Amino acid sequence: MQKRILFIGFVLAMMGAVHVKAQYASQDSTFKRWFVGSTVFLLGNLSTTNPPDFFQLNVGYRLTGKDVITLEPKTWKYAWPNGIHPIFNKSYGKAEEKFPGYVREYGLSVAYQRFLWRGLYAELNVMPTRQRFVNTDGKQLDKGFQLFNTYRLGYHIRLFKDRFFIQPSIAITHRAYHTTLPDGFKQLDDKWPKFIFGEPGFHFGFNF
Repeated sequence: MQKRILFIGFVLAMMGAVHVKAQYASQDSTFKRWFVGSTVFLLGNLSTTNPPDFFQLNVGYRLTGKDVITLEPKTWKYAWPNGIHPIFNKSYGKAEEKFPGYVREYGLSVAYQRFLWRGLYAELNVMPTRQRFVNTDGKQLDKGFQLFNTYRLGYHIRLFKDRFFIQPSIAITHRAYHTTLPDGFKQLDDKWPKFIFGEPGFHFGFNF
């Protein structure tokens, strides 16, 4: 159910991209520089099978009409390796690939967006995270650290006289570095790649 909610939301956003306005012109000095927002992945918390207890807040600042910096505090938990594509890989959700517990992460992303043409943008998102490894009894086994990067291509869609916006996107995620996982977690994680290709995204925000 969680996979379907996220995928349907992404498809609808991409369909809506045919009715878009151009991104802010470089000479435009009247656009709103600050914004706050989040991601449609919050809907994953409605899942009854494996809710991620996910939270994300985006706070951004437009340096120019084409350059944007965003800070994104976030937290979530997961019980399957990050190397399994959560939508297109059937191994995600299978009992034999499930960790003996779960991982809780707390991260702070720093993202830089560069607009390439109209609303089309490229983004580099770098996120250091603190990890807690918890067993099936709810007891903490270990702590860890991970550096998680996202390379994103998306489209900025302005709505309601630029008071609101949405950003459908597609991304490559990269676990650039992480400390050694505890036994039981490590063996499953080692089976999967450090990259995931074609991960959909859908951010939204309010300008002020």
